[in-house]
Amino acid sequence: MAGATARAAGQPPGDRVLTIPNAISVARLAGVPVFLWLVLGLRSQTGDWWAVGLLIAAGVSDWLDGKIARALNQQSKLGQLLDPAADRLYIVATVIALAVRTIIPWWLVGLLALREVFMGVVLAVLRRRGWGALQVSFVGKTATLCLLYAFPLLFLGSHDTSYAEAARVIGWSFVIWGSALYWCAAALYAEQARRLLSDQRLADQRPAGQRPAGQRPADQRGDGSRGDTGDGRMPLS
Repeated sequence: MAGATARAAGQPPGDRVLTIPNAISVARLAGVPVFLWLVLGLRSQTGDWWAVGLLIAAGVSDWLDGKIARALNQQSKLGQLLDPAADRLYIVATVIALAVRTIIPWWLVGLLALREVFMGVVLAVLRRRGWGALQVSFVGKTATLCLLYAFPLLFLGSHDTSYAEAARVIGWSFVIWGSALYWCAAALYAEQARRLLSDQRLADQRPAGQRPAGQRPADQRGDGSRGDTGDGRMPLS
């Protein structure tokens, strides 16, 4: 979130490493192996509750590092990498843990993994044309939040308790919405990438005298400096 809020605040990200938001993101990343030990090592109701608490703490810290980055003007390029990396690692770790414990089917793991492969191909094509990384969209962030809400509920729904049925129903509702929005965000990213590449191709085909001032052909722009945000990142909605 630190990276995304940099764009919202209208300030370019800095090169600083030792910032409070980055420290929070690193702490979130350090919690991933602890989470896996709780749900796969202990495999107990107590361990699951601690794991749920860790997921909640990770979600709160995701919001907190963005607030701090805005308040203290500590946006950074490193934060742009750490924040989405932490989100994805928690999703991957949780999905695998749920599948190993047979709480969710493996086909759901494949569905989410296929989306990541699809996005990897889109990003690879963009980078070959000199574009930088895609910014996180509202739809993509909402999908991530839905999945992060769903997974703790599914863990609790696996217990033999009075709240298990309600937790399973609500958890699977979030899974369905989250998975649908996850792929919807991927489609929006792909469409935005298609338009960017199409516009670029048309611009590069114009005679040099008809290009906007300062614009160079694609084969002369390999520095990833394109895009409306000033650092090669494309704003998506």
